[in-house]
Amino acid sequence: MTTSPPPYEPGHQLLAGRAALVTAAAGAGIGGATARRLLEEGASVVVSDAHARRLKESAAELADTFGADRVASLPCDVTDEDQVAALFDLAAERHGRLDIVVNNAGLGGTADLVDMSDEQWSKVLDVTLNGTFRCTRAALRRMKAAGQGGVVVNNASVVGWRAQRGQAHYAAAKAGVMALTRCAALEAAEFGVRVNAVAPSLAMHPHLVKVTTPELLEELTAREAYGRYAEPWEVANVIVFLASGYSSYMTGEVVAVSSQRA
Repeated sequence: MTTSPPPYEPGHQLLAGRAALVTAAAGAGIGGATARRLLEEGASVVVSDAHARRLKESAAELADTFGADRVASLPCDVTDEDQVAALFDLAAERHGRLDIVVNNAGLGGTADLVDMSDEQWSKVLDVTLNGTFRCTRAALRRMKAAGQGGVVVNNASVVGWRAQRGQAHYAAAKAGVMALTRCAALEAAEFGVRVNAVAPSLAMHPHLVKVTTPELLEELTAREAYGRYAEPWEVANVIVFLASGYSSYMTGEVVAVSSQRA
């Protein structure tokens, strides 16, 4: 069975007056879709990405649509602590507060363990797991000091639960993001900050096409009950839910955004 995506849901001002930060938000992937969704729900947004040119283009498009006063951007490599600190400083300065942080930055790749180099392993973990750690730490430090609560949403993956050949580094990193989410949630609850994660199965975007073979994409799509991949905005919808008051009693949870049957 193959189905079509549902109609795009309009914004309902669920996040009016909130200030958000989204990493890896350039382009047409989950980060870009999340930034747009947050803006549609009334938030102001700071977007970042390691790719400065793509970030500039994406931020300009969002500013044209939603207003330059609601969109700011700064290139950031989440493996660099100084750049992470500068990004969070900008977010606090630009909008005077920081209510929502979406840690979307991650790096994939495909290699069997027998062929995987230390560099391949370390690079994926440094961006995907260590980068999420650095940004979560920065968010919690600032939110604790501000004393106004807040929300952190991390981007994990169903691969963190389920085995997939050639994905040992990525799966280990995403499983780490899940564990980090649960532990951070316990610590942050005492100062009113919620920490949750989404775990998508297959959300299509241009970068995925570049790093994945057509055969593997066909195999992964066949596992989905809907017979199709998720649109990035379908994952962003769940991120918005976790960022909103509708999930006020949820923390330390990892929410699968998936129709996988196995």
